Amino acid sequence: MNEIMRLGTITKTGLGLILVVTILVAPLIPISYVEATPGDNAIMLQYLYNAGVRIEAKGVRIYIDPYTLTANFSDLDADAILITHPHADHYNEAWVNALQKNDTVNVFPANMSDEIATHDGVGVNPSDSIQIGPINITAFYMYTIAPEGYDPSHPPEANWTSYIIDIDGFRIFHAGDSKNISEYDQLSGTIDVALLPLGPGCQSMTDYEVVDAIQRIDPDYFIPIHFSEGADAAFIAAYGDDIDDTTDCQIISLDNLQYYIWNLGPTTTSSTATTSSTISPTSNVTTLTTATTTSPSEPVDYSGVLIGGTVGVIALVVIIGLVIVKQRSS
Repeated sequence: MNEIMRLGTITKTGLGLILVVTILVAPLIPISYVEATPGDNAIMLQYLYNAGVRIEAKGVRIYIDPYTLTANFSDLDADAILITHPHADHYNEAWVNALQKNDTVNVFPANMSDEIATHDGVGVNPSDSIQIGPINITAFYMYTIAPEGYDPSHPPEANWTSYIIDIDGFRIFHAGDSKNISEYDQLSGTIDVALLPLGPGCQSMTDYEVVDAIQRIDPDYFIPIHFSEGADAAFIAAYGDDIDDTTDCQIISLDNLQYYIWNLGPTTTSSTATTSSTISPTSNVTTLTTATTTSPSEPVDYSGVLIGGTVGVIALVVIIGLVIVKQRSS
């Protein structure tokens, strides 16, 4: 009877320790973001907070304005890094360095001469193009216009740049911090995905300016960037019907680290071709039109979870073993 009671005490102690250690260890287990690696005929775009994005296609990994990331992104080094302008929420020297490999191409507006020298980069002006493997990147215009008596935060004469990423005719446009500028008429009907900022209005386009920019560019998809928390949902609530009523553009609202995959298929030959399937987001994506959501076909990276969980289990086994030995010896 005493032995049974002692075993019961050990069991209760062990369970108590399991509960305590689980509570303490669980927050320390690293939860990896889902790493999407698209196939040959797919294009992945991941939102990285503020104006940052990661694009992967054709075995090429491109970052645009990666100024704040989680530490494990340093394992996903860049084939190319595109910086739109030198403001601190778009260019971060440390993260540009962290994403480097031997042949990373670092692209900056030509007037960022110090940054070009720091990163052995390439300077571009609007209309300049660079080829990264099978992907063509073209710099485009990006500037703001200030009210009379004030200086613009993004002056036209700086020649800071937005970018067009052309992947076998599928074209992604990243507007940076631009206002709704007249040069957008040049893009009409040529862009599949437009990433446009939502504000603030003193720094970029905002509110109905965004709607007008979508109407003029006429993309198939619009992804909001450069917005404060909740501003994307507020924009969709306020202006979603206007976009839906006046364009064929689908809004894709991504939270930080969410991604969207276009599976183009072998028959895609131009920027106006439609995709052969819908999307593979990491979690539900807010859109204004009905879309089929499927699980990613690529393997999900749970390595951080598995490693952390394994360490936690080993620690629990060791602690429980020590408690049992101590109980038996007492």
